[in-house]
Amino acid sequence: MNAPPSPLIELQDVGVCYRSNKSFASSQKKEIWALDRINMTLHRGEKLGVIGRNGCGKSTLMRVLAGIYSIDRGRARFQPDLHVQLLSLGIGFESNLSGRENAVLNGMLMGKSRRHMLSRVEAIYEFSELGEFFDYPVATYSSGMNARLGFAVAMETDPDVLLIDEVLGVGDAKFAEKSAAALLGKFTGDHTLVLISHDPHTIARLCTRAVWIEKGVTMAEGPVNEVTTRYLEHLHAAG
Repeated sequence: MNAPPSPLIELQDVGVCYRSNKSFASSQKKEIWALDRINMTLHRGEKLGVIGRNGCGKSTLMRVLAGIYSIDRGRARFQPDLHVQLLSLGIGFESNLSGRENAVLNGMLMGKSRRHMLSRVEAIYEFSELGEFFDYPVATYSSGMNARLGFAVAMETDPDVLLIDEVLGVGDAKFAEKSAAALLGKFTGDHTLVLISHDPHTIARLCTRAVWIEKGVTMAEGPVNEVTTRYLEHLHAAG
């Protein structure tokens, strides 16, 4: 019998600590564990939902998965040369570069070749609907224009793992409808996706497996209906 494929990502008892500066009342730095004991796996082709209340550590977890944050304890295993992208909607763009230049640079930072990104840049331009602003510095963009560019780049770079932080539509109503449809297309394909949300109904509708975290700790991991049911029961019991 063939062994099951190894996960793309595996976290074991992962913790991330924020250390505040010394206060007037104490000579000790305060430690805040945004993540305490996180355990989860992600396999190729999965649609994994990460559910939990606001402030439970979901956004910190996504930044660990994206490689933005390092961990303070535990073990994080990533398959070699894995390309993971956080759908951040414009966070991290170089303000002095144009939208076109940022699109190419963002893809190259994801491990794509310059030639590949140049071949996709017109598709990014068309999807973003930025018009002539595509060749203007990002410093001149509104937040909505940043969102359009960030979303278009994320759709066209086609990473191994796409991380989605509670965003299923951005911009005005027309663009929000288009972006939501594009994301839903990813969920119905063979892409590997991680969606974080505090809404169990969204997770149950789009994902096949789920992880519930509470105060930085993995409370449950498994089939989406089982995990979301346990999460809802917890919310009802807590009042």
